[in-house]
Amino acid sequence: MAQETTVEKATGKKGVKEFIQFPWKIYGDDPLWVPPLIKEQMVMFSPKYPFFEHGEMELFLARKGGETIGRVAAILDRNYVDFSHDEAVFFGFFECIRDPEVACALIDRVRKWGRARGMNTIRGPFNPSTNDECGLLVEGFNLAPVLMMPYNPPYYTELMKACGLEKCRDLYSYIIDSDTPPERLERFAARAQRRLPDLTIRPVRLNRIEEELQILRDIYNDAWRDNWGFVPMTESEIHFLASRLKPLVVKDLVLFAEIKGEPVAFVASFPDYNLVFRRLDGKIGLIGALKFLYYSRKIKDLRTMLLGVKYGYQKRGIEALLYLETFKRGLKRGFERSELSWILEDNVLMRRPIEMLGGRVYKTYRLYEGSISSSYD
Repeated sequence: MAQETTVEKATGKKGVKEFIQFPWKIYGDDPLWVPPLIKEQMVMFSPKYPFFEHGEMELFLARKGGETIGRVAAILDRNYVDFSHDEAVFFGFFECIRDPEVACALIDRVRKWGRARGMNTIRGPFNPSTNDECGLLVEGFNLAPVLMMPYNPPYYTELMKACGLEKCRDLYSYIIDSDTPPERLERFAARAQRRLPDLTIRPVRLNRIEEELQILRDIYNDAWRDNWGFVPMTESEIHFLASRLKPLVVKDLVLFAEIKGEPVAFVASFPDYNLVFRRLDGKIGLIGALKFLYYSRKIKDLRTMLLGVKYGYQKRGIEALLYLETFKRGLKRGFERSELSWILEDNVLMRRPIEMLGGRVYKTYRLYEGSISSSYD
């Protein structure tokens, strides 16, 4: 007799730890996978995580015959629902063996959870929102993920289809591997600078980090307000993100654009520390710290993670100026390639200057959605 799949809440510290450690069963032998830092994940699923100021998240584990074979988080972001007037429950942190029956049991548990909260759409993966990791990798499986970008087996796309989920949006990752900025972009940037003679670009002031964080949050929330899936970043969330990223900051690669002293835009890039994290197996102790110091010196890739231009200053070429300045500063520091991610497939304003810089899409991530009333129980 075939054993039945059950889906249970991951409760208590033991359940959360099992939820966090499950991906090792899926990716243990995959050389491209980057294990998450267990200590960081424990904070993410604790009340300390700023998301819980405006959201709910419940963790579920799928089991068969006493063996854990899948996981998912059911997520309700009230800030997103209120801001977008979109009654959607999110699923996230999805991992599963290659078994559609197991995957659908997990997704249907999220559907049931969302229905109990009055939602009408299921969408994801979000881990746990658009301000965090999101999407499933659908193209580029032969390449390692960069810092804070997702990675998954190719068969996950089959599981989404089996569960009645369809494409919602694609997210693109661009790669730039040239060592010379294209003349076309140089000319475009020069024209933009002539139109904005009072614009200056400066690096982040780490000795005034609290003030800089507030500036960054204000620009980000204003710049992205009309983009699909946007949810305002709270003060607590920007501080948490900063605490996570501050040890990784290279001063010349977090830049602000100002016009007559008023900050109007920013760009934030980071070395691809996944080269290091891949070797830590989720733990940072004394040996991990020594590995971090050693392998950090070997990083040759960047990830441009965040860019925002205040709404009233968009379409003036500031995006191109920031990309170009990041490109030049990265080359001076010895970086050879840069990933710019993620970019919505229909975000022409962001995609155009990247393509002018010589960027090409080399990975695609997909968000899925479906009716919450569908059931595959």
